Amino acid sequence: MTAPELAQPISALLDAQTVQSIADDVWPSLVGDGEVFVPVPAPPPLEPVSAWVTISGPWNGAVVITCDSHTAEALTESVLMLRPPTLVEEEDVEDALGELANVLGGNIKSVLPGVSTLGLPQTGAAPPTGRLDDVCRINGQWRGQSLTITVQGAATAPDTERNEVPQQ
Repeated sequence: MTAPELAQPISALLDAQTVQSIADDVWPSLVGDGEVFVPVPAPPPLEPVSAWVTISGPWNGAVVITCDSHTAEALTESVLMLRPPTLVEEEDVEDALGELANVLGGNIKSVLPGVSTLGLPQTGAAPPTGRLDDVCRINGQWRGQSLTITVQGAATAPDTERNEVPQQ
């Protein structure tokens, strides 16, 4: 049996309440005072924008944030403290959503067992998921707009580019 076959699914390592608790801690400090991510049933965005970081270690996967482009621009304005009528550039959205994924991913990595490393933030079409039991998804809203936080197992080998030194 190979190492990936021995890995526990994320559903055995953390639950939606833990992910929500992490989002509750991160959201006000990164998005803005008084800002919250509310876990409620929400439809998926028609034109999704995603940012994610990979986690590599005893569990391999990604922490993914997905929303529509309008929500991504509004999040960018909040995270970067831009004031309208500022024109939000695509690279600003990549930076802001990437930072949000990075901070959420780092906090999620810290509650997983063993030594893990965090990959660099990426944006684009969300990475494919692996096993169905290796997904923890929270659908919700921020300022009434649909947003999803997903912790998902890797469908392929993890990315080898890292943004940190492994913990000892």
